[in-house]
Amino acid sequence: METITSAANSRIKRLCALRQKSRERRKEGVFLIEGQRLCQDTPDKFLQEFYITQELLSEVSGKASGSNQFADRIRQWEKKTFVITNEIAARISDTQTPQGIFAVVSQPSYTKEQILDFDVPLYLLAEDIQDPGNLGTIFRTAEAAGVSAVIMSRGTVDVFNPKTIRSTMSSLFRMPFLYVDDLGEEIRVLRQRGVRVYAAHLGGKRIYTEPDYTGACAFLIGNEGNGLREETARLADEKIIIPMQGQIESLNAAMSAGILMYQAAMERRPKW
Repeated sequence: METITSAANSRIKRLCALRQKSRERRKEGVFLIEGQRLCQDTPDKFLQEFYITQELLSEVSGKASGSNQFADRIRQWEKKTFVITNEIAARISDTQTPQGIFAVVSQPSYTKEQILDFDVPLYLLAEDIQDPGNLGTIFRTAEAAGVSAVIMSRGTVDVFNPKTIRSTMSSLFRMPFLYVDDLGEEIRVLRQRGVRVYAAHLGGKRIYTEPDYTGACAFLIGNEGNGLREETARLADEKIIIPMQGQIESLNAAMSAGILMYQAAMERRPKW
């Protein structure tokens, strides 16, 4: 394995750029992940190379073959693994406590045809979600609830943002998703295909538990601060509301999405 000790190394500069700039990630079609769990769970077809601290490498090397999945993966990828110092790891990391392992990974991508190719789909439509943690939580919950795909407006935060990646807990590699330039047009397309669209909205006339979600349907979730644009909400078949007590005016976007997705999941349970 090649050892890198200088932060001025071109590979290290590239890693920092991938962590910091969505433009660089889009240009190369790759992104940076950190931590043993993510590096272990990432499918081989997406992996390009690893960067590991000498300290963690020594720990991994001491584990018997077959006794630890992460150790076995590093051995498998030895020819594409670079050893780095703790100082470099701190420079690359997006966290206060670096985990000592990073990987450059190809970006998963899906075509519109793939996203639409479900018999009785359940979609989550996100308009301009800005918080990386919210988006990551939505992905993780969507996988758990059996959602078919997540469709996002172009104004939604970059799904390959390091904070989003951590929040997905590897769901990013399993949950189909698509960014679209015109979310309103996609809503029209879905409705033409028989998908009933429900907008989470404070002006909703029905409580979210009342509709039947066993058919093809989609939930529309808006921006954390402003909610859905009114012109977007009007495109939905129906506005639904999550009732709240106390003095709370609205719920967190990821929480709202989770409540709705799991309501549909409960109704669809025999199909799981």
